[in-house]
Amino acid sequence: MTQEKLQLYLTRFFLFLLLVSVIGNILAKNWLNLFTSVLAIILIYLPAYLTDNGYLKIPNALQFLIVVFIFAAMYLGEQQNFYYRFWWWDSMLHMIYGMGMGFIGFVMVYILNNNEKIDMMLSPVFIAIFAFCFAVTIGVFWEIFEFWMDTIFSLNMQKSGIIDTMFDLMEDCIGAFVTSTIGYFYIKNRKPSRFQRYLSEVLERNSNFFK
Repeated sequence: MTQEKLQLYLTRFFLFLLLVSVIGNILAKNWLNLFTSVLAIILIYLPAYLTDNGYLKIPNALQFLIVVFIFAAMYLGEQQNFYYRFWWWDSMLHMIYGMGMGFIGFVMVYILNNNEKIDMMLSPVFIAIFAFCFAVTIGVFWEIFEFWMDTIFSLNMQKSGIIDTMFDLMEDCIGAFVTSTIGYFYIKNRKPSRFQRYLSEVLERNSNFFK
């Protein structure tokens, strides 16, 4: 079995579990979990939709990583209580999130830096700092979102309040720092790596942004 087929089967399995969850939550009248399941399904389909319609061409491997992250956070974390059953689950996801957002921030400014129409030549340090700040800023907005969801709908997204928020932000920072550091050394050295492979595939598929 090829890697692409395995990823496809796993994605379908995740979607099947989420559809079962939708039906179960409707029968149980658990509207919060129903909303979480429906939102997870939409978010899982979003990368494929953007790619298929030419808005943003995301490599299959990255699409699958996004799917796994959404499933781990919204189904396993929220509905199967992995956040409570495994103390490290939330920390792991926040660090992965920080790395992912750092990669997105890096790609954004890297594309701008290499666009023929934009007269801009940023140093590797600035690109790394931007990637780090981009990821942390998105993390801050997420914590604000959690605060208002808890306040308005009496949820418990922040769990232990300020302590949970601070640890989440520190974990976001760790993940963002890892990606921005890898990105910095990639620009400086241009050595083959998994980071370079993902970046090259993203840039190749979205070469229209350079014109």
